[in-house]
Amino acid sequence: MTPTPAGTRAGQAPESAATGTRASRKFAERNWVGGSFAWLWLIVVMVPLYWLVITSFKTQANYFITNPLKPPSEFTFENYQLVIESDFVRYFMNSVIVTVGAVLPATLISFMAAYAVVRGAGNRFLQGVNGIFLMGLAIPLQAVVIPVYLIIIKMELYNTLQAIILPSIAFAIPLSVLVLANFIRDVPKELFESMRMDGATEWGTMWRLAFPLTRPALVTVVIYNAVGIWNGYLLPLILTQSPEKATIPLALASFQTQFGVNVPAVAASVTLTTVPIVLLYAIGRRQLVSGLTAGFNK
Repeated sequence: MTPTPAGTRAGQAPESAATGTRASRKFAERNWVGGSFAWLWLIVVMVPLYWLVITSFKTQANYFITNPLKPPSEFTFENYQLVIESDFVRYFMNSVIVTVGAVLPATLISFMAAYAVVRGAGNRFLQGVNGIFLMGLAIPLQAVVIPVYLIIIKMELYNTLQAIILPSIAFAIPLSVLVLANFIRDVPKELFESMRMDGATEWGTMWRLAFPLTRPALVTVVIYNAVGIWNGYLLPLILTQSPEKATIPLALASFQTQFGVNVPAVAASVTLTTVPIVLLYAIGRRQLVSGLTAGFNK
């Protein structure tokens, strides 16, 4: 029998060899192609953001004579000062009022509708309502903008923020109901039965059980709708007229003159505009990923 070398235990060499085999297999199974495309996509996304930020610190004269991707030799805050002096705060507050005023009601209505659709699976009326919601996904905003305009005129809401909020709520509901309904279906039925046996009503079950468990989906719906409404351009353009009711996307047009566009000022305005959306995504990032990947682990 061959003696074991001093300072080692029997079977250590085979164990280290097995560990090395597993490590090499794990190394070989890595998706290098997918990882390469992921890094490439990251570069594609970051380059425009990088250009946007450095351009906002350039003067309009230096912008046309320097390399677009080269940082400015002297940083200037004149563009941000110009944007703030051009009633940016008012446009910003209009966008906040429209976004919050549309996202919160749309999310609450969609959650209650999704709960009713899931819990009333055998009800023909509720299934018909769900079909109407699904049909709403196939109707683009551009196709019904004229009827919406006429309805707003009849309601005497033209040139008000409510004129933007109400259609935004309507167009946010169909997709929100679809996402929330799919998430509520993943909640085990035993939990609903347990709540019913404890004497809870459907209203109490909805808010005490379904609402906390669907938080990732709710965050997903809030962020998705907030981004779309915050960046909306068509509804504010058609349904408002005075500058006092303009939102940020409409305000960007004020930096365009008859003879050109103040590109650094537009870059500064867009940079300030994206800050709330980036903060909202950073706060709800984990819930957003959970909501988007719900159902894929089945």
